[in-house]
Amino acid sequence: MTTDRKFDVLIVGAGMVGATAACLLARSGFSVAILEAREPQVFDSTKAVGLRVSAFSPGAQAILTEAGAWRQIEQQRHRPYRRMRVEDRDESVVIAFSAPEFGLERLGTIIENQLVQWSLWQTLQAMGGVEIICPDQLEALDYENDEPVVRLSSGRSVQCRLLVGADGANSKVRRMLGIDQKHWEYGQQGIVSVVETAKPNPGIAWQRFAEGGPLAFLPLQDGTSSIVWSRPEAEARRLLELDDAAFCAELEQAAAGESQAWPGTICACGPRAAFPLTMQLSHCYAASRAVLIGDAAHVVHPLAGQGVNLGLLDAAGLAEVLVAARSHQADIYSEKTLRKFARWRRSEVEVMARGIHGIRGLFMPEVLAPLRRFGLGLVARSWIAKEAFIKRAAGKNRNAPALARGVALTDLLRAPSS
Repeated sequence: MTTDRKFDVLIVGAGMVGATAACLLARSGFSVAILEAREPQVFDSTKAVGLRVSAFSPGAQAILTEAGAWRQIEQQRHRPYRRMRVEDRDESVVIAFSAPEFGLERLGTIIENQLVQWSLWQTLQAMGGVEIICPDQLEALDYENDEPVVRLSSGRSVQCRLLVGADGANSKVRRMLGIDQKHWEYGQQGIVSVVETAKPNPGIAWQRFAEGGPLAFLPLQDGTSSIVWSRPEAEARRLLELDDAAFCAELEQAAAGESQAWPGTICACGPRAAFPLTMQLSHCYAASRAVLIGDAAHVVHPLAGQGVNLGLLDAAGLAEVLVAARSHQADIYSEKTLRKFARWRRSEVEVMARGIHGIRGLFMPEVLAPLRRFGLGLVARSWIAKEAFIKRAAGKNRNAPALARGVALTDLLRAPSS
């Protein structure tokens, strides 16, 4: 098979996670190609806020800074939040978090996914060491001299020393590598919309474990909130079919508490959509000269807002492992090197994913209410438990990638080889 050029790394998928990995690896001195079926839409701040937003942790912010995209992101609309409130369904137990309490400037930042992807795309276009192959798609995967050779829809073939699957939950790379997954269907959908409240969101990420599933309000720059409302599938379909006034009334009832505190009256809502809630965990994240990152490797329940953050930690972890192997003059793409990455990230993701899975299960059946309230009460009264939760959610626990913990990429590259 004839190839026109060999790359150190070929990344399939230029979403937020794949594009971040490409930026980090190119800035680390690797030759990178990134394959994407279509260019992302241009971000237009004059249009309404998009339905898909994410809560980017401080660790994710540090990674995007090292990737070269954060400066452009923060010049557009975004909303930092410094407080978070988690309530049981009847407000009998409330857990409150404040960034200064844990030595953080912020707990996170709410940003539209489209803005992050567009900013990363522009960063890729401006940097050297990256070849963008777009529009094109993966058709087949072969090996030549033990190195991946990817055949594309255009007829082109690309050879690489390492193949990275960042092509989403329905990853074609994962299927071609023969990596199996465990898959959980929750029988629920997450309804998303942008809503306006009588009292503007004061910059707090608010979540209640309501009957039937959690309800979250995430603060946006103009004082509105992006909601994620988990409902049983039939109920979600019914809510999507309501007119705006009826939907706002039901949402207000679900959000209402005995304290009559915020969010209070729901005045208006924008367009609505829903997506199925699942959990997918790959049996492994590495195969012959290939790894999986982001949703290609794992999909978690949005309960704790960790999906994209886990993917960005994957990207940072991959760059760290490859740079370390190179500095020690090891075989960068060997089974041993890739297994180190895979074991590290899989163990970290499973802790978070199964923790979210367990919390969700605890909050669903009302028969577990006394146990649930007892456990929440212990967390609410324990600064140590709250700190452990915040450090992991912020991407700054001791086993997080160095880039997430604030180490600069230039410092990683200067690390001694001994």
